[in-house]
Formats: sequence, structure tokens, C-alpha cells
Amino acid sequence: MTEPHIAYHDLREWLTATERLGELRHVKGASWQEDIGLAAEAVLRAEDGPCVLFDEVPGCPKGFRLLLNMFAGKRRNMTLGFPDHFNKWELSDAYRRAYLENPKSIPHVMVEDGPIFENILTGDAVDVTKFPAPVWHEKDGGRYIGTGTYSITRDPEEDWLNAGAYRAQVHDRNTVGIVMARGHHGFLHREKYWKKGEALPIVMVLGGDPIAFFYGGIEAPYGTFELDMVGGMRGKPVPMVRGKVTGLPIPAHAEVVLEGYVNKDRMMTEGPFGEWSGHYAGGARQMPVIDIKAIYHRNDPILLGVPPMGAGPDEMARYRAVMRSAMIKQNMTNAGVPDVRQVWCHEVGGARMFHAVAIKQRYPGHAVQAAHIAAQCGASAYASKYIVVVDDDVDVTNLDNVLWAMLTRTDPVESIQFIRGSWDSGADPALPPDRRAVGDMTHSVALINACKPYHWMDKFPPSNAPSHELMRRAQEKFGWLLKGETPPA
Repeated sequence: MTEPHIAYHDLREWLTATERLGELRHVKGASWQEDIGLAAEAVLRAEDGPCVLFDEVPGCPKGFRLLLNMFAGKRRNMTLGFPDHFNKWELSDAYRRAYLENPKSIPHVMVEDGPIFENILTGDAVDVTKFPAPVWHEKDGGRYIGTGTYSITRDPEEDWLNAGAYRAQVHDRNTVGIVMARGHHGFLHREKYWKKGEALPIVMVLGGDPIAFFYGGIEAPYGTFELDMVGGMRGKPVPMVRGKVTGLPIPAHAEVVLEGYVNKDRMMTEGPFGEWSGHYAGGARQMPVIDIKAIYHRNDPILLGVPPMGAGPDEMARYRAVMRSAMIKQNMTNAGVPDVRQVWCHEVGGARMFHAVAIKQRYPGHAVQAAHIAAQCGASAYASKYIVVVDDDVDVTNLDNVLWAMLTRTDPVESIQFIRGSWDSGADPALPPDRRAVGDMTHSVALINACKPYHWMDKFPPSNAPSHELMRRAQEKFGWLLKGETPPA
């Protein structure tokens, strides 16, 4: 197994490593009103698109910057600590074996001071509008300062911390939105505080360690603090300072942090916002807000921008595909499903709606068992719509291969089952208005058994598709033909 090496400790060290790879571009003078959103449209869907650092944004103080497109190119593998020659499946499975098979958690450590306290703004000095928060999509209802963000909350009854990725719209100088989906851990913390008649204390991190942001956006086990998992990945605790208002822990090397409270009786119109599903599904709604009591930021702070682009793969889908695919495979293995060879959460659908699983069939019903676990395990239950199980001669990272198996190895009436009442997302544009209105955020999931029929596998016509080993040999010997290179000597 390749041992990972995460060579950076905060966003600035990550930027230095990215610049060494030759993948960082600098843009000066782009407007938050339109230019940064246009740049996002231009680069975020490309697998090898550059990382872009925006500076000198008109209307913002000099040195207030925004970073776009972390997870692409060679820096994708560098970010998770692996060699740059790994393809996306090799990266996902290396991540699973290194970090999920025997997960380690190292508790964070509280320190007295850190770079995040270089600037402390309270009272009349609180003003989020000076940061380069863009209008990301042309029909958005406002500026969104929180896309590459995660928020830290504490369970008031069980006393555990959560770091969850919840978007934030700028409303005014000292107010931003906070969109927490039902059932997510931050939502559960909020509801507990509100039932006690108290406001939810919260800190929102708007830029910092890339891995901490990634972990805020995936499905960690209940009761687990994501930053302690990040400490386990690095082999040392994350240093944190104590918020001066709420007392919540704050990463000492974060770039920008908002601290305040979420009150039950204070709502503002949020959205519309172009969601990861490629639609404005949520519309404009009354949603809770953070009443900001303090802003902390480093000198020359860097906002992290990770807007969903929808209608196809984007940066958000790329990192989720790598990490969620690994998590689902590990969840299935932990649940006792044998011989799971590959899992891929396809970038189309935000790496949430369409999952493909390759197994080596061992017994009758194996494929159906795999489909059910893949649909409802902790890493996949939220917003999954289609689970396709195939034999292990199919490369599940290749959507054409998956569709080929579906078309040639299924009888629709016999091969498709359904789960009803499964956990859905408010970003799902197909969620009917009447169910949305009463908070019934559920839908059905299709389980498609695209494996060769187990009882007559030996009689199933052989495939003329190349094996993984044959494809590897073909690429090694004749890949130069596609690259415009001269033949090897």
C-alpha cells in the first residue's frame, strides 16, 4: 500500500505546493459582480483546469483574495497526499485503504494564539461585505461568501462537536445565511438548542485547510468531530483557538472565520442559488441567519470558493466522487458484503445521485444485497437515486461502460427494484411542490442489477470488451498514438 504524505498544514502551504506544480494562476482586478463567476464557469468543469487566485477585487481592501478550483490537475492527488500518477479510481481506493480501513482520530489541541487572530473585528467593525464574495451564477439572489466553507457547532446535550458544510449568502454587514439540510448533524444541533429556547452558537470557517473543508462536506459518523479525523490523517492534532464570543474551537491557521448565533425567531430571504443538481430547486425561502458578533481573519485573507456549477462534473463533484466512493466501499465492506471490487459515485449528479458498484458474484442475491447496502449506508443515503451493480469486468468509473452493462445484461422488469421513502435533498428539482411544502424530503431509489444472471452466468455470451489488464497493456504499448508522440525506441 502506498503510504500517503500530506505535505502542507494550511491553505498557504497548499498554495505554495500548487505553485511548485505549475498549476496556480493569478488574476487581478476581476469584479465580484460578474467576472469571478464567469471564471468559475470557464475552469471548474475541466479535470485539469488551473487553480485561480483572485486579487485586487474592486471594492474590496487590497490583499483580500479569493481562491478557486483546488481539486483538479496534479494538485488533486497532492491534496490527499498521494502520487500524481494515480488515476481517479486508484486515488479513491488508496484514500480508502490509508484513511478508512483503520480510521484514526486524534483530538484537536487548544492553543492560546494563532494567525487567525491577526485581525479581530467586533461591534461596528464587523462587515462581511468587504470580502470578495461573488455572485456565482447569473440568476443567484445575491453574493455567496460561504461555498468553500464549514461551520463548527456543539451538541448541547451530548457535548460533541460537528464541522458541516452549509452555504452562506451575504445579507448585510453583520448577517449571513446558513442553510442546513434536515437530518444533517448541524441541523440536529440547531434543533436541540431551539427546543431549549436558546440560539445556536456557531463559528463559520470561510477559508483554510483544504482537507478540513472536504471533511465538512462528507458524511462523517454521528458523534465524530471531522477535524479530529483530519488530525488522524496527518498524525498530529489540529491546533485550535477558542472563540472569544461563543468559546467554540476555531482552527488556529484558518483564513477567515465568522462567529455568532443562529436565532429561531430571525429569518431572512435566502436564494435563489444555483445548486449542485444544476437547478434553482430551492428557490427563494425564509431561512435562518447567523447574527455575526465577531470576524477573525489573517493578514491578506483568502476566501475559499467552491461553487456548484451543476449540469455536469465540477470541482465539488470531483472531490466528493473520490471520497464518497471510498466511503461507500468501506461502508459496504464493514456491513459484510463480500468481494466489492469498485464503487464510483458519478460526477454527473453531483457525485450523489448515481452510484455504480462492481462485485465478483459469489452467491444468489449477492447483487441485490450489494445494491441495498450501497443505497442506504451512511455515505450514500442522502439524495441517492440510482444504484447500478455490475460484474467486475466493468470499469465503474467509466459511465459508458456502466450504461453498456445496463443495456446488455438487464431485463428491465426483472432487473430493477425500488426503495420508497428514501432521504432526499432540497436541491432535487424533481421533488414535488406539495411534498416540499410539508417537509416531506423523500423520494424513491432505483436498484438496477446489471450483473450477469447468477444461475446461468456460465452460459451468458462472453464479452468482447477488453479486460483491465489488456487495456493497461494496450495503453503502455500504443498510448503514444493518441498523444501525438513518436513511437518508443
